[in-house]
Amino acid sequence: MSKGREGPAAGGGAAAVLLRYLREQNRPYSAQDAFGNLQREHGLGKAAVVKALEQLAQQGHIREKAYGKQKIYFADQEQLPAASDAELRGLDGEIAALSAKVQALQQSCRQMEAELKDLNSSMTTPEMAREVEGLRKDCASYVEKLERIKSATNHVTPEEKEKVCSEQKLYCKEWRRRKRMATELLEAILEGYPKSKKQFFEEVGIETDEDHNITLPAAV
Repeated sequence: MSKGREGPAAGGGAAAVLLRYLREQNRPYSAQDAFGNLQREHGLGKAAVVKALEQLAQQGHIREKAYGKQKIYFADQEQLPAASDAELRGLDGEIAALSAKVQALQQSCRQMEAELKDLNSSMTTPEMAREVEGLRKDCASYVEKLERIKSATNHVTPEEKEKVCSEQKLYCKEWRRRKRMATELLEAILEGYPKSKKQFFEEVGIETDEDHNITLPAAV
């Protein structure tokens, strides 16, 4: 902004505009923010804004705070008129309405975040197409295998299956009975044996089911 454009509101005019603006807005501004907000309407130059803000702060009309290399300016709260009870109630109502709006927006944000998480964890359309194609190939393979089984001539009849199952039950029952008898006999011998059970088995040459990782089938 050239100095020629600072004329209409330079000096005292700039200070009056800035003081009124800070009191009306009642919030902090940097010199850059104040210049950006007022330059078009009032024709203020940046140099005039900086100078006027510094003068107002030095004269005690506004407050100044430094944050690093930047300064912010705001209205002196003690110089502002006290709010009436009606105004305070109105502000309380505005605060309550804004708080409710904030809560509603936060809830909406949480819902959208949950939806976004679900979408991110879902498969994309190309991924789903590849998955469907893979399932179709699997189904075709299973159908082909089923057809081969159906067309085979060496099916086991229900009678043959029942016979095999009966024999398995019989053999497992005999297996348990003999194992129980052997265990009881060995325990009786070990009561008078001076060495350990492991040493006895090694000397006699006994091998157990557990030595060969063999598990007796569960009783049906």
